Amino acid sequence: MKTRSWKIQGSFGLDGLRLVEGEVEDPGPGEVQVAIRAVSLNYRDLMMVEGSYDPSQDLPLVPCSDAAGEVVAVGDEVEELAVGDRVIPCFAQGWIAGRPTRPRLRRTLGGPLPGTLTDARNFPVSGVVKAPECLSWEEAATLPCAGLTAWSALTLEGDLGPGQTLLTLGTGGVSLFALQLGRALGAEVLVTSSSDEKLERARNLGARHGINYSTESDWGRKAKELTGGEGVDQVIEVGGAKTLRQSLQAVRIGGTISVIGVLSGAEAPLSVVPILMRRIRLQGILVGHRDGLHSLVRAVDAREIHPVVDRTFPFEEAPAAFEHVKEGKHFGKIVIRPD
Repeated sequence: MKTRSWKIQGSFGLDGLRLVEGEVEDPGPGEVQVAIRAVSLNYRDLMMVEGSYDPSQDLPLVPCSDAAGEVVAVGDEVEELAVGDRVIPCFAQGWIAGRPTRPRLRRTLGGPLPGTLTDARNFPVSGVVKAPECLSWEEAATLPCAGLTAWSALTLEGDLGPGQTLLTLGTGGVSLFALQLGRALGAEVLVTSSSDEKLERARNLGARHGINYSTESDWGRKAKELTGGEGVDQVIEVGGAKTLRQSLQAVRIGGTISVIGVLSGAEAPLSVVPILMRRIRLQGILVGHRDGLHSLVRAVDAREIHPVVDRTFPFEEAPAAFEHVKEGKHFGKIVIRPD
């Protein structure tokens, strides 16, 4: 089958992206061939293209991890899926369940494994799950990384429930998923942004409070005030080193901070005293496993949660889509649609 794929060729950087033609072989035993209908971008994908995520990554590489597609062929020994099924791939192809291990985290899409920015490719049947029935191709493509990361933080590695409070930083994909899932779990959600317009849109999605960090520099203390001085139960920390100090201000004694992103930087001076004295749980989240993706799909279908898609780009304009991610002005996810 003939395919078209975007590849990082020769050198890192958006200028190194090339649209190339190729072929995908028939699926082997235990494999399915998937026609990719939508690809969702993550900040990790931009970092991989620019070479800042893993400068030692071998090139050429097909980038991107999130996608949704249709099964168009199945190999021998495949019983779980059939031609016509709608599926989404797992970010960590070798992590089915249980705790993360080095081998389980070595087989990730979009580096080191070839990614999803292509119009067709083969997957092991264990590397995909059925997509939610209630979602479009674009919406379904946002689940494997951004959706599962938020779900893992709130449920698989956390215990967010009714009556609790959650603080999400910004209005990117993971943060908006945390807002939507947090509300579905019965929690009260606070959101930060530098845009009053985005904060209003977040309120329309169910956020109880919005904090503009461009005018409220001590936003961690403000979040604490908005919870009656107690502090929030959980923080979805996507900013990284430079926002962590404020997150420590916002969280309650015994609360949890899930460290997910490094948008503000990877290193900064930090006192560990608050972590010790207030018994704060600081945990890193790296997406999640296949069983977790299954449970997320069931939750999305049961509650009919529709992910927020900011903008969709044609396949030929993939570099422009990455530029849109780089600008950081989006609200929700950015999607690319192969023909």
